[in-house]
Amino acid sequence: MRNFGDFEDIYTDYDKSLISILPVPYDGTSTWIKGADKGPEALLDASYNMEFYDIETDSEVYRNGIATLAPVTEASSPEAMADEVERRMDRLFDDGKFPVVIGGEHSVSIGAIRSAAKHHPGISVLQLDAHTDMRDIYEGSPYNHACVMARAKEVAGNVIQVGIRSTCMAEEKQNLVADNIFHSHTLKRDPKWIEKVCSRLAEEVYVTVDLDVLDPAYMPSTGTPEPDGLTYRDVLDLFGSVVAGHRVVAFDIVELCPNVINKAPDFLAAKMLYQFLSLLYKNK
Repeated sequence: MRNFGDFEDIYTDYDKSLISILPVPYDGTSTWIKGADKGPEALLDASYNMEFYDIETDSEVYRNGIATLAPVTEASSPEAMADEVERRMDRLFDDGKFPVVIGGEHSVSIGAIRSAAKHHPGISVLQLDAHTDMRDIYEGSPYNHACVMARAKEVAGNVIQVGIRSTCMAEEKQNLVADNIFHSHTLKRDPKWIEKVCSRLAEEVYVTVDLDVLDPAYMPSTGTPEPDGLTYRDVLDLFGSVVAGHRVVAFDIVELCPNVINKAPDFLAAKMLYQFLSLLYKNK
C-alpha cells in the first residue's frame, strides 16, 4: 500500500511524525455488498491527488508528520483481527502518536476502541453512521460489523450516535440510549443539533466515521447505503465543534467500498480524513 499523501519522506517518518495511520483491509463479516477490504488502498491512492494546503484552516497539517504503517493482515476471524488491531493501537498510544484507523468494514473499530478506552478511561465514542450497530450478536459472532457499538459500549460506556436512520429495534433495543441517538431526519430540522451532540460528550472522545453516514448522493461507495443521510458539510461542521471543545484521542474512517468507475467517493474519504486532521491540528 502507498503512504497517505504524496508527502516528502521527512513528513512520513514514524519517529518524527505526530500522526500514524493504520490500514485494516478487513471485510470478513459484511453482509451485503463486499469490497470494504479494498477501501484502505483506494483511500490512500486517492490521497495522492490532494492539495496539501487546507483553505478552511489556513494550514498544512502534513507538516506535523503523517506516517502510514504496514496494514493489519490478520483475517482468520473477526476476534483475532480485533485483538491484532488493539495490539497495534496500544503501541501507537504508548509512543505518543495520534492514531487513525482506515478500514475495512466497521468491525475493525472494535480493537481500536478497546485500546483507546484502556489508555483514556472515561472516553465517549462519537459514532457517525447510518446504522446503530448495537446488536449483541449477529450471524453467530459478537464481533460482526453490526455489533461494533455494542462492543464499544462495553468498554467506553458513553456512545453518542449521529446520523442514524436504520435500526433493528427487536435486537438492539436493550443497548440503545434514546438521549444519545441523533437521527438524521431530526438533525435537518434542528439548527442546534451540533451543540446538543457536543453536550453529550465527555472531555475525551474517540471518533468513528462509517461513511454511510453520508447521503448516497455524496457517498454511494458503501456496503449498506441508506437514503436521507448527512452532507459532507454537516460532518465537517460537527468535526469543527468537537475538536474545539473536546480532546479527540483517536479517529477511524471505515466502510469505503470502492467502485472502479467512480473514484469521487475515494477522494471524498481521503479529503475528509485530511480535513479532520487539519481541524484537529490547526492551532498546533
